[in-house]
Amino acid sequence: MAPTGWDKASTSPCAATIRRRGSSSRAKGADPLTGPARLIAVDWGSTRRRAYALDAAGVVVDQMADDRGALSIAPAAYPDAVAALRTRLGRHPIVAAGMVGSDRGLQQVPYISAPADIERIAGAVLHLPEHDMTIVPGVCVDLPDRQDVMRGEEVQVLGALAAGQAPPDALFCQPGTHNKWIRMAGGKITDVATAMTGELFALLRAGSVLSGMLDGPVADGPAFRSGVERGLRDRDLLGQLFGVRAAVLIGRLPREDAAARASGLLIGADVAARDVDRGGTVHLIADQTLGDLYAAAIEMAGGTSQRIDSQAAFLAGIHRLWELLR
Repeated sequence: MAPTGWDKASTSPCAATIRRRGSSSRAKGADPLTGPARLIAVDWGSTRRRAYALDAAGVVVDQMADDRGALSIAPAAYPDAVAALRTRLGRHPIVAAGMVGSDRGLQQVPYISAPADIERIAGAVLHLPEHDMTIVPGVCVDLPDRQDVMRGEEVQVLGALAAGQAPPDALFCQPGTHNKWIRMAGGKITDVATAMTGELFALLRAGSVLSGMLDGPVADGPAFRSGVERGLRDRDLLGQLFGVRAAVLIGRLPREDAAARASGLLIGADVAARDVDRGGTVHLIADQTLGDLYAAAIEMAGGTSQRIDSQAAFLAGIHRLWELLR
């Protein structure tokens, strides 16, 4: 369960409305559009940046990816980072989502509170005329007993709906360093729950009593499933994690299986906290490796899963936002 880029939550308050959107999607005096592309869509995360040049129908005509995530760019360097996108993909308006709108990004954009649909998100974007760029707000949950936030995942979820990949009433799972569980009802995001599953695995592997035991492969197999079974069944995750070390030391678990067992424990405990066994389908927006692991755990919990292509969902969401903003 290798970690991916993790989301540092913004310190901004959960805002219900924002009135800072520009009246135009292009700055006056911008250079003419070049080539068949009409828009640059950017998934700007903490550690990675993925950008796509889209034509008028939302079809990808060019793309790029690099390690210029928000955490690697100093505030003063953002103008050059934006200019580099246009040098590579053309002089087009930019619509960006993710950590670029956080307190570590180009410009902090307040969250909008759930419930939120794509029209409400479109009405709360921040337009930066000096960059001919629009930044999508994140979504937050602010309840008396629980708070949560996300940036970027909302575009994928609502894009999956816009593309017909998911129904308006659905539960989504987006595995990663910070796994997101997103509930949608009537086409609106109504709840978000974040589990630090991947980050905990990385911390255990790098600096815990399990360090040196978690270097083996993680894949769906007997060791992983035994961990999932324990994670689903027991309410003693901390004890079970130490039990991985104990099992290795007394010869009950091969050292090379320890990583798979620990990963299974974490994912099983994560899935156990969700209502995946009530007959509904969990819509998985994940890469192949993490998708396989979560699909196995969801099945073991009594649920079913359906895969959604994360890139296609993101692009469908950005294109739908672009249509609403034009």
